[in-house]
Amino acid sequence: MEIIQEIAASPTFRWVILPLLIFLGRICDVTLGTLRIIFVSRSKRILAPIVGFFEVSIWLLAISQIMQQLDNPLCFIAYAGGFAMGNYIGIRIEEKLAMGSLVVRVFLTQDDGCLKERLAEAGFGYTSIPGQGKNGAVEIIFTVIMRKDLEKVIQLIESCREGAFYSVEDVKMVRQGIFPKPPVKRRWEFLSGLKRK
Repeated sequence: MEIIQEIAASPTFRWVILPLLIFLGRICDVTLGTLRIIFVSRSKRILAPIVGFFEVSIWLLAISQIMQQLDNPLCFIAYAGGFAMGNYIGIRIEEKLAMGSLVVRVFLTQDDGCLKERLAEAGFGYTSIPGQGKNGAVEIIFTVIMRKDLEKVIQLIESCREGAFYSVEDVKMVRQGIFPKPPVKRRWEFLSGLKRK
């Protein structure tokens, strides 16, 4: 116990290790907070509270250390820096998770059927309606996709109509619809892969 107290009282701990721990703790709690907000917006009723529990636990540890070190400006800088970095990391993680659904709207002034064919070939459903824009008649193609498929759909749009005008928005909930089916490995394919090894 005395050794721990000596380490905690040392200048190295106070001016280097403690600010670093606060910085790392703040990164963790803000990253979890960013993910929690995303889970709440996606109606993840179980994940959001679990993540929130760990977020607040880490935050309490970090803030309790700050309150004990009010005369240490490095702790304040570490706290603020951890907050900024936690937001960045949380957003990057959310991008990698690619959770949820999106609606993509494509506005075409001339429709040759290319985009509808490509979407159908790739397994995406779509709805097309006529519209009127400032410069005349347009066709609006709607497709609801999984977030992980966004790049693929954008490539399809660009391959049919380079520079096409489209918009992308989050969708809170999707019921039914037409989505590409993931490839299914049959049992014999799995076993043949094992035999090769």
